Amino acid sequence: MSSPRSIGRYPVRRRLGAGAFATVWLAEDEELDSPVAIKVLADNWSGDEHVRRRFVEEGRFLRKVESPHVVPVYDAGETDDGRPYLVMAYADRGTLAERVAALPGRPLPRDEALRILVEVGAGLQALHARGVLHRDVKPGNVLLRADETGESGGGRTRAMLADLGLGKALDVSSRLTVIAGTPSYVAPEQARGEGLDGRADLFSLAALAHRLLVGRPAWSHDSLAAAAEPPPLAPLDGLDPALAAVVARGLAADREQRQAGVAEFVADLVRATGGGVDVDRTALEPLRTALEPLGAALEPDAATVHEPSTLPGPAPAASRRPALLLAGGALVLAAGGGLGWAAAGSLGGEQRVEDASGTLAVTVPAAWAGEVRDAGWTPPGRDASLPALSVGSAGDWRNAGTGAFVALLDGDDLPGALPGHPECGSSRVEPGAAGADGEAMTAVHRDCPAPASVVLEHLEQVGDDRQLWVQVRGADLATVRRVLDSVEGP
Repeated sequence: MSSPRSIGRYPVRRRLGAGAFATVWLAEDEELDSPVAIKVLADNWSGDEHVRRRFVEEGRFLRKVESPHVVPVYDAGETDDGRPYLVMAYADRGTLAERVAALPGRPLPRDEALRILVEVGAGLQALHARGVLHRDVKPGNVLLRADETGESGGGRTRAMLADLGLGKALDVSSRLTVIAGTPSYVAPEQARGEGLDGRADLFSLAALAHRLLVGRPAWSHDSLAAAAEPPPLAPLDGLDPALAAVVARGLAADREQRQAGVAEFVADLVRATGGGVDVDRTALEPLRTALEPLGAALEPDAATVHEPSTLPGPAPAASRRPALLLAGGALVLAAGGGLGWAAAGSLGGEQRVEDASGTLAVTVPAAWAGEVRDAGWTPPGRDASLPALSVGSAGDWRNAGTGAFVALLDGDDLPGALPGHPECGSSRVEPGAAGADGEAMTAVHRDCPAPASVVLEHLEQVGDDRQLWVQVRGADLATVRRVLDSVEGP
């Protein structure tokens, strides 16, 4: 799939992901100087009026939900070929699925896990108040976004529910073959096709709690048939008994044995901690309101409450379509490569730098911009130079610093693997994503030697015989991804 240069008035940066019904692109709102995510109906469904109507209705509904923990919709429209699209908030911290993948077989830190669960519960309660079930609560449908303190060095994140499920809304149609939920997170009654209420989403939230607090899914079902009749829950080893009891009750196969709803489940989690959950007040209000008819309440002292924060300002807008990146190998800059700024401007503690030819650009934290090489490089096996740009905290930033390298390469086929980093403690190849010409690769390496504890590698095919390669090294994943998203190229 080729990347569109723009969708409506929004220049496109890159593809974020795709599903059965839609593709999501990272784009730029140049008028407001802010990154956005744009969800576009898949081409193979564009002629189905029922699907189109449900897609647009989902956007209208999201627009009306007043919760900081449900992804907001800012705009809507149609592409040049007539497919509807929704413009939504961009989750600059990725998804919860990416967060848990970075800790294979291990739980999240308890405070982080509980805060996410309270916030996801608040988003679910906002949906239930509108009479809508989510029906696919899982790590991949929880987006993470930085709040105003979300800079490197311990900022908070905000959890938002996404993907209200075009597929779930349509699964009653005999024309579609849609899995009604994700087997390892779906409630048994949903897997059996029975009538549902809010306790189906409660079960999924409890399954999410199991994954975050215990470090593994409660079950690893390979089909909905298996999810319909789950075996007994294994002991929740290592989890505080009070928390274990709350999660186990939420995972009861018989919905009558679960908590009455999402709000009661979250309240039980908070009480089981003895009042040690650090959450925003905005997350507690809808839950407290929902509990009032039950004669219960989330008391103000049941959690450490913070006033809600404003989300951070956007990254600087790119003036041209950003391409995606690679990294690894030797950085051999062309002879005579200049040291210093090629073209730069600062905004909010960041610096935008161009290479000498004006082909490539990247925006990095100002502290990274100690040394710039901008005159190109000669890739291995090539006699002539190609555009390249190296910007880092010092001349040897690749060994003892932070920085970014952006370069063009010859090639009409991506390699089988990206360069490795054995000096790092963990490595993960991200799911494949389409680039400008349909191919891209990304790998994230973590627990690397300080100060660059995260190394990100990305390679993209940007022409029939040309590839773009970038390496980004930084102290935290959020900053590294921000730099990656700022890259501009052909």
